[in-house]
Parts: sequence; structure tokens; C-alpha cells
Amino acid sequence: MGKHIDTDIQIRFADADCLNHINNINIQHYFEVGKIDFYKKVLGKLVGLDHESLILVSTTANFFHQTRLEDDLFVRTWCAGLGNSSVTLYQWLIDRTTGEVKADCRTVTVAFDFVEQHKIPLNAHWRERLSEYMCDVEPDPKGK
Repeated sequence: MGKHIDTDIQIRFADADCLNHINNINIQHYFEVGKIDFYKKVLGKLVGLDHESLILVSTTANFFHQTRLEDDLFVRTWCAGLGNSSVTLYQWLIDRTTGEVKADCRTVTVAFDFVEQHKIPLNAHWRERLSEYMCDVEPDPKGK
């Protein structure tokens, strides 16, 4: 696998039900934490409502194994594709102890001008930085 960003996840007590199972909605929150960390470290900024930023257009998650309150988790994030204006990210939610991929996520964002309210081409700096984290590894459908 090429360059990627690993983000530690702190599971909160409120993320679990009475059987210590983590609700799948919270797993999507973990992926969001990973995306924020990725964009901050790779692009040097948080994705936000400034003039030129990225906006979410699609997200898909797959859940392979139960995630529990006692699991030691991190999210691995990398860039899987760059279009004229789009960025595709892949992410794995990994159990640090077992190495098991608990879930995966594919997200597509588009460069967007929030002042003019339309999509724009990715700027050269973003393209250069994101290219360093390109990897075409597809998530293992068995979560291994």
C-alpha cells in the first residue's frame, strides 16, 4: 500500500449499546474523523466554507465485523482517485490488536467555490499533494 494517514479513534461509552456493540452510525463518525485528519495533514487545512473547498457528493460504507467498546481502533485513509474536480477517498476501520478490517468507506468529494456556488477544477497544489497519497488498493470484501 502507498502513502496513507492513520488516525486513532477514541471510542466513547455513548457509542455502544447495552451489549457493548458500536452502532454503525458511529462508525461513519469515525470515518469522518479520519477524513478531517487526512485533509488537515495532506492539504494543510480543514475542509470548510471558505472560498475554495471540497463538498461531499457520495459516501458508501460496508460493515464486515462487529465493532465493540473494548476494540482498539484506527482509521486508515488514502486517495483512490482524482478527477477534474473530484477526489475519491477509501478508508478502512482497523482493529489494531487483530489487524481485522471492521468496515470500509468510499467517499467522493468535489472542489467547490462557496462564493459562486459551483464546482471548480481541483487546484494544482491540492492535486499535487493528493497525488502523493494515491493508491488503487480496493477494500477486501471479506474485511481481512
